[in-house]
Amino acid sequence: MLEQKESSYEMKLLSSLAKVFQDETPVHLPECLKLSALWGETVSFQAAYTGDCVTRECLDVRVVSPIERYVRVRTVEQVPVGRAVNELVDDNYLRTAPGLYPDLLRDMKDGKAVVCSRQWKSLWIDVDVTEEVEAGDYTVEIQLVKEDAVVCSAVMKLEVIGVRLPKLEIMHTEWFHADCLADYYHVEVFSEEHWKLIENYFHEYILRGCNMMMVPLFTSPLDTAVGLERTTTQLVEVEVKEGEYRFGFDKLKRWIDLCKSCGIEYFEMSHLFSQWGAKYAPKVMATADGKEEKIFGWHTPAVGEYTRFLHCFLPQLTGKLREWGIAEVTYFHISDEPGEEHLESFKAAKESLGDLLDGFHTFDALSSYEFYRHGLIDRPIPGNNEIEEFLAHGMTDMWTYYCTAQCCEVSNRFMSMPSARNRIYGVQLFKYDIIGILHWGYNFYNSQFSVEHINPYQVTDAGNAFPSGDPFLVYPGSDGYPEESIRMMVHYEALTDLRALRLLESLAGKEHVLELIEGELAEPLTFKRYPKSDMYLITLRNRVNREIARLAKD
Repeated sequence: MLEQKESSYEMKLLSSLAKVFQDETPVHLPECLKLSALWGETVSFQAAYTGDCVTRECLDVRVVSPIERYVRVRTVEQVPVGRAVNELVDDNYLRTAPGLYPDLLRDMKDGKAVVCSRQWKSLWIDVDVTEEVEAGDYTVEIQLVKEDAVVCSAVMKLEVIGVRLPKLEIMHTEWFHADCLADYYHVEVFSEEHWKLIENYFHEYILRGCNMMMVPLFTSPLDTAVGLERTTTQLVEVEVKEGEYRFGFDKLKRWIDLCKSCGIEYFEMSHLFSQWGAKYAPKVMATADGKEEKIFGWHTPAVGEYTRFLHCFLPQLTGKLREWGIAEVTYFHISDEPGEEHLESFKAAKESLGDLLDGFHTFDALSSYEFYRHGLIDRPIPGNNEIEEFLAHGMTDMWTYYCTAQCCEVSNRFMSMPSARNRIYGVQLFKYDIIGILHWGYNFYNSQFSVEHINPYQVTDAGNAFPSGDPFLVYPGSDGYPEESIRMMVHYEALTDLRALRLLESLAGKEHVLELIEGELAEPLTFKRYPKSDMYLITLRNRVNREIARLAKD
């Protein structure tokens, strides 16, 4: 009988920008492990571990630190990636093949972590740096414990700087799909169970730097195949009586009030016309002669009876927005992602509104400057791969976005991309004074065009339509609360970087901050040309924090 050897274990500290694959030994990078933080932010790092145990083991995880009550430990779970990339790729991807990728962050059961023989896994550690944590230097030790014996451990050092991080100044929206929550959890739309789920997700949404919320006046006309429907998610009640339209706003008011109570500052009304050209009306359900029926949808041209409907509806809606005190922070969408081939249909839809939206902002995702020249959109939102043309024309107060098409050169957050490509966004937003950012997929749990519902734990690419990581940022936890992702946390770090850069700008001026950003670079930072290393971002943030600490004392 062979003698069973004693198991051995190994742990390595990593920054939040590392991604640990099961079949790849992570590289210890001490140049990325000097962490500092300001009051009012969550700072993160990882502890990667492995063992040569014969069978799968569950070991206790312990945190030893003078600030341990501010420390949260989660496991990084691997998720299936079917479509890792688009056809076009550049040289800044980790992998391009299907497989298991690290992404899901999950709270540990009973404080235990799973060790699989000769497979690398990682723990995600967050330190919530509140003002209760006094300024100074701290250690955070992460231990794996087996039968009360520490089998491996690692110690991270953290400097807490006693200056509060200012609030986020830019507008930030990740499109929230209320129908996907109802579909995944199998609850009735706008039932009390649904409202509770929505509130749970709102809290996480705001915690991680989102401050603008999509408002589903009517069922979203986004990502829906022509002729098909998404689950009805309509806040405005409509009644048709003797050919006249009447409206109820109780559910809309509840949505707005919930947003405000959770901390939402800005509101965007769902698109008034269909995606990709504004040719049709969105789906609108109404009670007509005592029966609920679909009065508008793919069968309805954008201009016609729907125009009369809007001329009845929008004055009442905008009146309510003013009554509720949110008119100044409300934005309207016309149609998502129109191209130059949609110019005439978009123009007709916009002109059909007349002066109904005077005094309100209209904005839409739009990557064609030629389209913008026609003056049909108040605020264009170009992709970050197209924004430089807008900036070259002298435009200011710009928004930007990215999605599946922004797959080469620019920052994005696909699972196959290094996390530094996600986090550099904050530095770019600072340099170009961007006032708002948008993404279409906070929790899109459908296949492309909403043909079918999917389980995002099993399908992360909307049915092989988009690179995994594009359709959603959070996973639908079994307890009714969202589970976060590496991409969510790193995107949050990008926004805290932006906040720190703005704070330093207020103390020393923008030129001084730009010198810190670009002083050691061979070329200016742009949306397409930027440092690719983890070290650059972590070192830059530490330098910014040190400058803030120095200047705040003066």
